[in-house]
Amino acid sequence: MLTDTSKSPYAKLTPLAWDRVEWTGGFWKEAVDKCNSVTMPHLRNMFESADISHVLENFRICANPEDTRSHDGTVFGDGDFYKWMESAMYAAEAGQDQKLLDDLEEYVQLIAKAQQPDGYISTKQIIAERNGTGKRMGDINEFEVYNMGHLFTSACLYYRLTGRDSFLNVAKKAADYLQKMYEEAQKNDEVKTAVCPSHYMGLIEMYRTTGEKHYLELARLAIELRDSVKDGLDDNQDRLPLKSHKKIVGHAVRSTYLYAGVADLYAEEGDEEYLDMLHRVWDNMKAAKIYITGGVGAIYNGASPYGYFFTHNLIHQAFGYEYQLPNITAYNETCASLGLVFWAYRMFLIEPKAEYMDILERAMLNVNLAAVSLDGQNFFYENVLRRTKKLDYRLIWRLRRAKYILSYCCPPNLARTISQSGEYAYTVSEDAVYFGMYGRSKAKITLKETEFTLLQETEYPYDGRIVLSAQEVTGTGRAKLMIRVPGWAESGKITVAGREIVLTKEQASSYVEVVFDARNEKVIVDFDMPVRLTTAHPLVEECVNQAAVERGPLVYCVESMDAEVETLDDLLLDLNAEFKTADYVIKDRTVRALETEMYTRKDGTHKNQLYQTLRYEGLDKIKVRMIPYFAWDNRSEEDDGTYDVYAIEDKLDTPDDMEYDEMRVWLPVAFQ
Repeated sequence: MLTDTSKSPYAKLTPLAWDRVEWTGGFWKEAVDKCNSVTMPHLRNMFESADISHVLENFRICANPEDTRSHDGTVFGDGDFYKWMESAMYAAEAGQDQKLLDDLEEYVQLIAKAQQPDGYISTKQIIAERNGTGKRMGDINEFEVYNMGHLFTSACLYYRLTGRDSFLNVAKKAADYLQKMYEEAQKNDEVKTAVCPSHYMGLIEMYRTTGEKHYLELARLAIELRDSVKDGLDDNQDRLPLKSHKKIVGHAVRSTYLYAGVADLYAEEGDEEYLDMLHRVWDNMKAAKIYITGGVGAIYNGASPYGYFFTHNLIHQAFGYEYQLPNITAYNETCASLGLVFWAYRMFLIEPKAEYMDILERAMLNVNLAAVSLDGQNFFYENVLRRTKKLDYRLIWRLRRAKYILSYCCPPNLARTISQSGEYAYTVSEDAVYFGMYGRSKAKITLKETEFTLLQETEYPYDGRIVLSAQEVTGTGRAKLMIRVPGWAESGKITVAGREIVLTKEQASSYVEVVFDARNEKVIVDFDMPVRLTTAHPLVEECVNQAAVERGPLVYCVESMDAEVETLDDLLLDLNAEFKTADYVIKDRTVRALETEMYTRKDGTHKNQLYQTLRYEGLDKIKVRMIPYFAWDNRSEEDDGTYDVYAIEDKLDTPDDMEYDEMRVWLPVAFQ
């Protein structure tokens, strides 16, 4: 399983083991099958290529003492490969692919050969030390500890899925190295914060997997030592003592990874001050710093919102100020929204509140799935909410998916999360089943007094009807089903044993308890799914007098090929328009589209003038198709698969030289 809280004293829920839950059809099975059959092997090819990523080549250089070649690629490529291994593990076990399992073991042996005798493992520094061109642990932005953190998590999963301890032995040696490093730092008072701290989650999983408490103690020490960092930065969330955090700030991936790790620590040790802090930063994010798609980390480069105006430090992909949520320049790195999923899931395990699952599902269905093309081979690093035809400036990443991007952390992180998505569907307590993400599935449930296989039939997220039944029942057959009423669901009903529970908007984002006789009953859940027009807080300046279109858990958008207008800027939503659902095929994938009419304005303005006299000439109406946000950018001209990067110092001061199809999530409203 992803994270094992079965023995965590302060966790109220336990995930089901990986082999006890399965998507059996529909939306999520389609996504997982595409990931396992296309995305995972595509990523493997990228990692194997010496000319593209050079990641496996770096391990091979380290494993051969006679190889004097230099390191190539990114400093965090090791960690990216460990993440890929997780997706491959799931695909191999799910498909009973012995060849892939054997290949994974070969990769493990390669990593073991690359590891140094003292346990250190990070290929760039090993090669640099060998060639006399660098040293280890000299710069936190070299991502050495980040690499090891993903090694820990991957090794634990490998052991749980295959029963082999070869990878775990590598992880133990690396953890022992970190133990000495942190103890030395504490003694010498020379503490540094590791960026993107994946090792907090990783070390606690090491404890949960092995039962060896020193890994938990090391995780606690690593977290506590953050408060000893001199001249800390909001970029790393270490300017202020951790328990003093009141707002979510800084680099979005580093934030979400940090708070996910602290939530893991709370599950084991129950420090209420940490939990109070987690509540504060979560509430700040939820109230003012998250996109409608579930994306986080809005700002390319920001500064501290804590008021340190004379000690500004550049913060990349920053959370920024409250309500600072631009659309064209939205950053929303995929790894940040994945980090949000990891954090939300851990919060849910310690506090079974529907709001955590609501945000987890929103991110998974919208921003995360948008980060990979429907054919499974092209990726976004950032995830904008509006794309225009041309920009007069250049963003860091181009606004079209690519097969390979130099910062390749997101694709394997996304692949492992999709492969593991079934584990977000169900969790259990002693006597209850909690529903997370909905989807057609089956799960083997073991409670205190009964066991059964739970079946879920649904076309969710396109339809709100969910039918629950059971088979293979032993024991009493009596169980509590905790039905999650999503935050968007304002009406509906739950039918069980001839009794109806009417759902109202007061029950949105909560759990409704249903007592279930697994031997004799079905439970039928019906969430009404009308189209909703959603508005933003008035301080979200770019969305004033605009609305987004949602249906169920899905955010919709309009692309230029679905509206016959010169520019999508001419479209206005009709508050009284009717929306019809229609299946629509994009890249051999069927999505549920919306068909409607919108106004177009005839205003006689010139699009290239900064200010001018408003010349209103009336409104027309046209037919418009809207598609789920996750399916956008799949009908443009294909990329050629080359690097979607450039030398920033050479090109940043020039306009983007590409022309794009337009896309908008937020649309102006015609108030009449």
